[in-house]
Amino acid sequence: MPDGQTVRVRLHERREVPGPSPWRYLVGVPSWVARPDGVEAAEYTVWVTDRQLTPIAGVDLSGVPTRRLPGPPPRPAPGWVVRPAPERRGRTVVHDAMCRHAAGGGTELGTLEAVDALMRDGARACTDCDASVVLIPALELGQEQG
Repeated sequence: MPDGQTVRVRLHERREVPGPSPWRYLVGVPSWVARPDGVEAAEYTVWVTDRQLTPIAGVDLSGVPTRRLPGPPPRPAPGWVVRPAPERRGRTVVHDAMCRHAAGGGTELGTLEAVDALMRDGARACTDCDASVVLIPALELGQEQG
C-alpha cells in the first residue's frame, strides 16, 4: 500500500502455479459498500502473489485449502527388457517390461531394439508375457522383406 500502509486480509486459498512467483493467494480485502440506507462492511476478493503478502507471525496456515501443481508425469515403461537367460550362460531373454521375470535388472529397450536383441544368437522371447506374441511376428515380418 502507499506510504507503507498495511491491511490485514483473510486468506481463502493458495495455489501453486508455474512461473517465477510459484504461489498465488486468494485473499479477502476488507472494504465498504455504499447502500441507499448507509454504508455496509464487505469483502473484496483478489488473487495476489507471495511478494504482495507478509505473513502474520504465529498464525497457523495449515487449514488453508492448498492446490499444488501435479507432479511430473510418471516415466513410461520402456516397453521391453533383455536379461540373461537363467538356464544357460551367454543366452538372453527378452521380456515385456511389465513381466514378472523382467524385474530385478536387465537392459531397458524400445521395440526396435528388442527385435534386434532377438536376432542375436542365443536370444529368445519370454513365453510368459507378450514378448513372444508381439516381437516374434515382428521379427518374422522383417525377415520376409530382407
